[in-house]
Amino acid sequence: MFRQENYDLSAHNTFRMKVRCACFIEYESLEELLSLDLSALPQPVKHIGEGSNLLFTGDFPGTILHSNIEFIKYVDMGFDEVPVMVGAGVHFDDLVAQTCRHGLWGLENLSLIPGEAGAAVVQNIGAYGVEIGDLVSGVVCYDTLERKKVRFSTAECAYAYRDSFFKHQNDRYIVTSVLLRLSRAYKPTLTYKGISERFAGRTDLTPMEVREAIIAIRRDKLPDPDLIGSAGSFFKNPVIDTLCFSSLIDRARARLGPDVQIPHYLLPGGFVKVPAAWLIDSLGLKGAREGGAGLYEKQPLVMVNSDGNASPGDILALESRIVSEVADNWGITLYPEVEHLPGVQA
Repeated sequence: MFRQENYDLSAHNTFRMKVRCACFIEYESLEELLSLDLSALPQPVKHIGEGSNLLFTGDFPGTILHSNIEFIKYVDMGFDEVPVMVGAGVHFDDLVAQTCRHGLWGLENLSLIPGEAGAAVVQNIGAYGVEIGDLVSGVVCYDTLERKKVRFSTAECAYAYRDSFFKHQNDRYIVTSVLLRLSRAYKPTLTYKGISERFAGRTDLTPMEVREAIIAIRRDKLPDPDLIGSAGSFFKNPVIDTLCFSSLIDRARARLGPDVQIPHYLLPGGFVKVPAAWLIDSLGLKGAREGGAGLYEKQPLVMVNSDGNASPGDILALESRIVSEVADNWGITLYPEVEHLPGVQA
């Protein structure tokens, strides 16, 4: 187990915020986690993965926990469905790459999403028509209140768009491992336009071919996290009712002309999902800057640490500006997908 006080978190958040925490602990096993008296640590206690969906708003006054539980175990009994047990600390894209090499379908559309397996199932990450919640058979956690190992079924995880049961439990449960159900049967998900066009007519694809196509698309439109600090998509795509969507159409025609086409996705129950990127880009905000923070020039949904020196205040100022302009012009409130961790400004 690794422990250090006044720890630099720059390498533990993909925004590359230059912040510190009072205490940092990295554990290697569930047994090491069980041995910790969390109540005796500097408070609050927060568990993170790679920090790929976090914004530290300042120095964190408490303890940051990080899992180094890394294993991938296959339960291959000769059936089409192949259960895979994964340690929470496994780098998620390493998992995707390995399962694709084994010819297993399921994770390929989630290629190149940064983060770790444990955080992925908390956030219910998704891309190109697939969410990780679609593939989860169960989640094993440490219950910090009862101080014991507990298991959750898929139904108990209560997955929804970028949401899960775990996100509403005040960090009570720490994910230690995940059981996924993958398939050797031919199951490509090709609903995304760029993918369906690329593979039109193909019925002999491999998971690795789809993975490589997804990687090419992501690299073309998203910043390389090794070169530019970001937390990926900063805002959730808003889900609105049909009345609100009708109002949006009227506003858009008045501002952009009668022939404007608003991309959208019809959902059950009379709701409509509208791409937050369109709401932002249509206002000419792509590339907007506040201090060292900016919107990525190829994808306005992605906020970046443009020069590597952005402060949490720069990110928050740009967020506030975007939310305000979208609300004023389109009558829709954007909410961040990125979790904000309260901190103390240095």
